[in-house]
Amino acid sequence: MNRLDALLSPRHVVIIGASTDPTKLGAVMAASLQSFDGHVALVNPRGGEGFHADVQSASAASPGPLDLAIVCVPASACAAAIRECAAVGIGAALVCAGGFAEVGEQGAAIQEELTVAAREGGVRLLGPNTSGFFVPRTGLTASFVPGVADIDEGCIGLVAASGGLNHALAFALQRAGTGLSLGIGIGAGIDVDSSDAVEHLTLDPHTTAIALHIETVSEGQRLLAAVRAATTVKPVVALVVGQHDVGDFAASHTGALATSWRTTRALLRQAGAVIVDDEQELIVAVSTLSVTRLDPSADPGVALVTGQAGPGLVIADTLQDRAVRLPTLESQTQMRLAQLLPPLTYQQNPVDTGRPGATYGDVVAATAADPQVELLAVYGITEPVLDLPAVVAATDRSGVPVVIGIDGPLREVELGRATATRVGLPIAIGATPLAQAVAAVVNDSRGQHLRAGSVPAAHDGARIDAGLWDEAGAKDLLDTLGIATPRRRRCTTPEDVLASVDELNGPLVLKICDPLVLHKSDVGGVQVGLRDRAEVAAALTSMVELGNGPWLVEETSSAGPELVVGARRDPVFGPVVVVGIGGTSTEVYGDVAILSVPATPRQLASMTRDLIGRALVEGHRGSASADPVAVGDVARALGDILCANDHVVELEINPLRITAQGLVALDAVIITTSTSPASERQGIR
Repeated sequence: MNRLDALLSPRHVVIIGASTDPTKLGAVMAASLQSFDGHVALVNPRGGEGFHADVQSASAASPGPLDLAIVCVPASACAAAIRECAAVGIGAALVCAGGFAEVGEQGAAIQEELTVAAREGGVRLLGPNTSGFFVPRTGLTASFVPGVADIDEGCIGLVAASGGLNHALAFALQRAGTGLSLGIGIGAGIDVDSSDAVEHLTLDPHTTAIALHIETVSEGQRLLAAVRAATTVKPVVALVVGQHDVGDFAASHTGALATSWRTTRALLRQAGAVIVDDEQELIVAVSTLSVTRLDPSADPGVALVTGQAGPGLVIADTLQDRAVRLPTLESQTQMRLAQLLPPLTYQQNPVDTGRPGATYGDVVAATAADPQVELLAVYGITEPVLDLPAVVAATDRSGVPVVIGIDGPLREVELGRATATRVGLPIAIGATPLAQAVAAVVNDSRGQHLRAGSVPAAHDGARIDAGLWDEAGAKDLLDTLGIATPRRRRCTTPEDVLASVDELNGPLVLKICDPLVLHKSDVGGVQVGLRDRAEVAAALTSMVELGNGPWLVEETSSAGPELVVGARRDPVFGPVVVVGIGGTSTEVYGDVAILSVPATPRQLASMTRDLIGRALVEGHRGSASADPVAVGDVARALGDILCANDHVVELEINPLRITAQGLVALDAVIITTSTSPASERQGIR
């Protein structure tokens, strides 16, 4: 059996704590399992007709091996029940009860006892604190929520952190006309977790797409590996909650920005998942991707055919907001469309058909045949003259996948949905849901493309010494990595500071060079635009309260937009790199892209594209532009240092200025676990 087969594909089931009282959990579970095609044994220590006194007698009377135990007893009795299960070879158990770690120390002790019992007995345990799971295909409804038995069989696997949301999403999918292969609520997840469920669904031939709801992550690398493996064979759509739980701020800007919510979303996207913002978008995205999927593409071209201009504008605007490319159709395509459509309609992309007519199928075919079109979106309000899904299904689209969107009265919408299901085409109800569906297909394709390629080996010579690193030492390290820095002098006396004026080209920058002061500008430790000895001396005097050196004097870099690039150890996911809009307002904008490292070259080069302020990087209003590959190389270099040195906690360049001559690191921070004195000499080896 596979890892979770005993839980999700049991041959026979036992309910521990079964009851005839309809208000008891044991009775509700027995009623829910009436449609299960295996034997269901009932255990209650009081005995009675149809009940067994213990698990051993239930096992002896079973027509075959008992694989799954549904434990319906109080928290304090759960560990003993699991030991009984282990003694007769039961491989899995569901514990729905509460009263564990969530209630305090006593509950935590009970939970630890349950965990040990399951681990020592080799029993895979789902829960506690979950409303269960269900497999509609086999009639296995291990849930106490009414109505679950009516959920249709389908091809979507649903994995939710919350048992309640598992059921809410399942009912929403049912209302959307989509069935499930599995719906599972992880609950406390003391054993079986989301990674286990994703691994199971990856191998499940009845599942074509996975919906994933995440609240917290305990084993980040394992979850990413599970999603990465899944998305190589089927799409994964993920909803991560907890946007405002930022936790404690780390020492530098990079730590402050890489919050758990933001990091989890970014790294799941890197692993290939499509990230959505709410449960409604999750339903739309996974329903669509369960039916259609694009091949890997860097930037798929999408064409929109709409029967109404107003909704078409909403769709096009939403797609543009999500960076979905709507290429202008080639002149030959436009000439063909001009023969098929009234002259007042727009025909470049989107294609406005006006009220659909007899040539509608030809319009769809001509648009799909355009060489730039990799995905087709078709929208229309239901019309008695046209069954939109049927016409699109009968049209030769040159192998281009399509997503259909419709609006209209409830009855006509349901008929259109039924037709789309029958002909195997994805359908969304409404203009914005259609845009969400298209964006999901495009982002899944992009994710496949970015993940392709091998992860490069780390830089040679990436080992560095422990100790406190000041800015001068950090920039010396950057120089060895090929990252440009300004010409500078590290000075230990005021005389050295003044002498450096004659060695460097002004205007100059004077900074304190204390490794314990990470944000120098916040405390007046940076003076810029110094043109001569007098101005440098005055600046030095103004810093006297900050200490007696050392100081850093350096040449001023050319003007340009600024980035922040950093690397840190995430407590859940391990080494990550961050690229964002930099400077002193970094935390204000919070505009960052995050990757787990090592990463592929394509992923690293895509980081600036993921920024809201990417126009600044691409050369806004004539300013210098940054090569995305070069920015990715800087992030990779910092990530290599982090991966090669366990004592390095964090590295950051802020700002990394974009100049006409290339990228220049104006400030750099290295934080290690060492408590060595600041006077210790940093070294590179």
